[in-house]
Amino acid sequence: MSHQSYGPLVGVPRILSILGNHGVKGTFFTPGYTAHRYPEVVRMIVEAGHEVAHHSYFHESTIGMSEQTEAEMIDLGLEALWDVAGVKPVGYRAPMWEMNWHTPKLLADRGFLYDSSLMDSDHPYVLAVPDATAQNSLIEIPVWWGLDDWEQYAFLPDLIGSGVIESPAKALEMWTLELEAMHKLGAVFNLCCHPFMSGRPARAEVLDRLLDRMESLGGTWITTVGEVAAHTASLNLTPRRVEPPVLPTAAHWIAKPERPLA
Repeated sequence: MSHQSYGPLVGVPRILSILGNHGVKGTFFTPGYTAHRYPEVVRMIVEAGHEVAHHSYFHESTIGMSEQTEAEMIDLGLEALWDVAGVKPVGYRAPMWEMNWHTPKLLADRGFLYDSSLMDSDHPYVLAVPDATAQNSLIEIPVWWGLDDWEQYAFLPDLIGSGVIESPAKALEMWTLELEAMHKLGAVFNLCCHPFMSGRPARAEVLDRLLDRMESLGGTWITTVGEVAAHTASLNLTPRRVEPPVLPTAAHWIAKPERPLA
């Protein structure tokens, strides 16, 4: 009952302090229900100058969710962030990074600038959304599982059984290597940290040390996902089309439900 409450009650204030000490801003992808349950915490994030972005309502799985239901979920999350903190988010991240083929259209029709759920690039790009009515593209800020603290730290007995809780030292080593490699490429280092996990003392120390390393690298821009998306939008890149896979009819043994993008 209290596992994830640690995030808003302890982890968020600790992470805000670390970011403040380094003078940098971050993006907090926030479910609408979290905003309703912990409104003071969300307002604290906004008042500190950080970006608050959309992250569903309950962090519910959207895999196979109908377009109408997903639209209602997105709208409820939008209402929550506006009602609690006066925030109209420009960015979205799907729960578990799983999008449906209709998700980009729903985001574009609601005026979102960017999504950060797909894993098919080292660099931000423009995603074509030809079936949308309000705008015909989104900026995509890519992610991947290796830069998610869940794979290192998560332990929920009823969900992942006897999963290994990794040492923060291992996480720091892995993320530092990835940071340095991406720096050489001029790529985006999009680290995903859950406050109920990375807000724990030793793990928070890892974030502090990782920021030290970022600051030591020349030419590194440490900023919000929204700022990266706005910069990408200014480059007038050619939009990339992503088409659903076409399965051969001869492969009759393959079920053909609607498949998620990620």
